[in-house]
Amino acid sequence: MDKTAYAAQMVAEGSTYFLSRPRRFGKSLFVDTLAHMFSGSKHLFEGLACYDTWDWDTVHPVVRIDFAERAQPSLEWIDQRINEVIAVNEERLGVPGTTGTAPARFGALVRNAAAKYGQRVVVLVDEYDKPILDTMSHPDLARAVRDRLASLYGVTKSHDAHIKFVMLTGVSKFSKVNLFSGLNNPKDITLSPRYSAVCGYTEDDLGAVFAPELDGLDRDQVRHWYNGYNWGGVAVYNPYDLLLLFDTHQYDTYWFETATPTFLVNTLTERGFDLPSLEHLRAPTALLSSVDVGDISTTALLFQTGYLTIASTEQTLDGMQYTLRFPNHEVRTALNRTLLGACSPNAELVSKRARRLPALLAATDFDGIEALFKEHFASIPHDWYRSNEIAQSEGYYCSVFYAFFASAGLETITEDTSNAGRLDLAVRHAGQVFLFEVKTDAQPPGSALAQIEDRGYADKYRAQGVPIHLVGVEFSREQRTLTHLETRTITS
Repeated sequence: MDKTAYAAQMVAEGSTYFLSRPRRFGKSLFVDTLAHMFSGSKHLFEGLACYDTWDWDTVHPVVRIDFAERAQPSLEWIDQRINEVIAVNEERLGVPGTTGTAPARFGALVRNAAAKYGQRVVVLVDEYDKPILDTMSHPDLARAVRDRLASLYGVTKSHDAHIKFVMLTGVSKFSKVNLFSGLNNPKDITLSPRYSAVCGYTEDDLGAVFAPELDGLDRDQVRHWYNGYNWGGVAVYNPYDLLLLFDTHQYDTYWFETATPTFLVNTLTERGFDLPSLEHLRAPTALLSSVDVGDISTTALLFQTGYLTIASTEQTLDGMQYTLRFPNHEVRTALNRTLLGACSPNAELVSKRARRLPALLAATDFDGIEALFKEHFASIPHDWYRSNEIAQSEGYYCSVFYAFFASAGLETITEDTSNAGRLDLAVRHAGQVFLFEVKTDAQPPGSALAQIEDRGYADKYRAQGVPIHLVGVEFSREQRTLTHLETRTITS
């Protein structure tokens, strides 16, 4: 997969860059590409975009800093790891080893390498933020780690005369005031439309590069399951997903299963986040592109870790506004399944119940759907409610109801908008449309279905010529269960 045109463009237009992408998107491979280009490894690039335009005769010493190894919860480990990274570069570049603080050793490494090779140094930092992310559960330690790294990366600014090019990659962009203030005005290309496909595979890439691997696979299904990650330009697939799909020819949640998002799940459940709203969040650039220890918005966390992506952009008077969505079927179903499990004491049992929903909908078995949810809430012990704050939130029952459908892989639309208002949930399945209005502590009972009818939510679906089922769903926080489910079916 040829990404060398992006690399050449970056070098032609600037000298210091930052790129944020979720895990397993090919950041390290892109950094490796840059390293070999600057090292003059011409034989590796024959037939690629940069081959005839890159100056292969000018070889730059490359300093590579990689924090992919999981950090241990101590400053001593961080200091040791930084010194190990510097020592590896000293040995590889054949420059004298030095003593002193890590920033002092790093500065000496840059000066000595530039002097030995007669060319300015290239500094490539991969997973720059991982030591911070690994210690986020210990905020004081994470702040100390952040400050250590800020001092280290700040060397690139004070040694600007000896440096040709700098690039940092990571998952999150920590506050510019703290970590990035020491850098020499890095150009953040995370949300640049021109670099949206700098990591990942585009739809065109699949046809041009992977045509043999697609044999026997339904292209629409591949797209539905895995395409859709977007940073303001061309949408891409996650490489890890596709490579495993090509190997197994089975659709599964490959990327999601590579790491349990424990910190994310804990954050969402602690904050009592409204799960249906994840389908259509809006945020400005500042909210998406910056976090700090102890100060990270839920929206930024979801976006930077890859569980939400850009659906559309809008230029407003006060800057860019982004509408977010789930990238694809994999992320949407897997994340909701995980969050649904976190909302209940028995995640495996809940997942089994959710898998019954498609068949119940196809059979229009509303008594079965009502029984399923009553069974679910009846299985939750009283003590679990008392010890879990999420169960006390106003949106708990609506979130659980929505997550059942989303985790089952059903096609849902939340807060479906019409000129009469916003419907809570629309589901298309088995050639039918199901319109749900969900209320907690409804007054008077039966008002959920009445709202669907009174506001004409079904009108926009009548032209489709399929059965339309209006379903009012009502929960009681006092009784902790579904108390009323009422339906009416209409046809066009």
